[in-house]
Amino acid sequence: MILLQSVNEADCLDHQHRRTSGTTGRHHSRRSAYRASGLVQWGFAAGADGRAPEQLRDQALRNARAMARFGARPALPLPGAASQHRQAVAGRPAARAAELIDRLTAAHALCLSQSEGLASVRLFASEEEHLKDVSTSHGSTVHNRIRRAMVYIALTSTDDEGRPIEVLERFSAKGSLDDIDLSTDALRARLAVANGHLQAKRHAVAARGGLHTVVMGPLLTGILAHEAMGHPCEADIVLGGSIAGDLLGQRIASPLVSMVDVAHTWRGSEVMMPVYTDDEGTPAEDAVLIDRGVLKGFMHSRETAARLGMAPTGSARAYGPGDEPLVRMRNTVILPGEQTVQQLIEGVDEGYYLVATANGQADTTTEFMFGVTLGYEIKDGRLGRAIRDTTLSGSALKVLASVDGVADDLEWEATGYCGKKQPMVVSSGGPTLRAKAQLGGA
Repeated sequence: MILLQSVNEADCLDHQHRRTSGTTGRHHSRRSAYRASGLVQWGFAAGADGRAPEQLRDQALRNARAMARFGARPALPLPGAASQHRQAVAGRPAARAAELIDRLTAAHALCLSQSEGLASVRLFASEEEHLKDVSTSHGSTVHNRIRRAMVYIALTSTDDEGRPIEVLERFSAKGSLDDIDLSTDALRARLAVANGHLQAKRHAVAARGGLHTVVMGPLLTGILAHEAMGHPCEADIVLGGSIAGDLLGQRIASPLVSMVDVAHTWRGSEVMMPVYTDDEGTPAEDAVLIDRGVLKGFMHSRETAARLGMAPTGSARAYGPGDEPLVRMRNTVILPGEQTVQQLIEGVDEGYYLVATANGQADTTTEFMFGVTLGYEIKDGRLGRAIRDTTLSGSALKVLASVDGVADDLEWEATGYCGKKQPMVVSSGGPTLRAKAQLGGA
């Protein structure tokens, strides 16, 4: 572990030195600043053990000077406390390969015996661990450790017209694959539901395109929170022109909607991707983004907090040892309400219940489009026929403003990566909610 003090050269403000260890090896990184006439621009450099910290400092300074050609910013003192934290190991030890193969083989056999008309079964299992030892010039010494595991089970068949259809069951857990219950009893219950969806999709009909009342399940709510509202509330994107920058303190959603980027603990329990201290050595705090419909704040690094005059939230994260920390989400969630899912469905005369999504994209205006891979018609408050794969789109601001029901359920998922110049492990969650959005048609 190495702890470097601030550089005292007249034109260099040392922001960070980091030493990272893990499966990727040991690296140093440095973020320095070039100052001229009270203005500053940051530069970043990273390298393996063979490069001395002084070399990285000089490289970071040269990079900062180069960046200053594009314009410098006012030099501001960087807020944020130092942290001395060692993150505990989460979950059980890594699963043994032979035992995992046996469990997946048994799961495959169960799928074949329990599901009708299968064309194929695919199983995927993965676990990963991210270790970081962080030392900074402002006094932080931190050991960060994130572990997660995931299992996909994809059931494939054909519909009435011979077209391929699929239902995907996703399992995720904090820890190792031994923390995911793949026992026969647990799988049998999940597969029974999945098989019911698969059989319904064999007779699916096309959705009617246009603006509809939709009841979105937790998977859709989670991706809406992350993609459509989360990214526009990352403070570096706010500084880059996100629409959220002009809406702080204003009502942007229904009073039923509250949204938080959780750092590490929610309702007394550690969340899926706990971040106690970020990769700048700043203690992590929850970022309250929307409170009962009002936009309250953003996710911050030390620099964005200084530039916007706010407190840092410990949201600066880097994926690999050679990556510069950026403002990133951690565990982004729309908070549950007080209604039941059944009550939300019963309140719809004609609309759709959307259960699963496979992908999504959004921009800084909150305009989004998500793929819908499982859904049902709603008629007179009851579920009807399954619908074919389609899309959901619109403005998150308009969708969240139209919310008139939020259920008391909540599901977290941590099976994917967030992409923003570099990948990042994140989790998202939410309840079932009812709103209006555009649905793609035949």
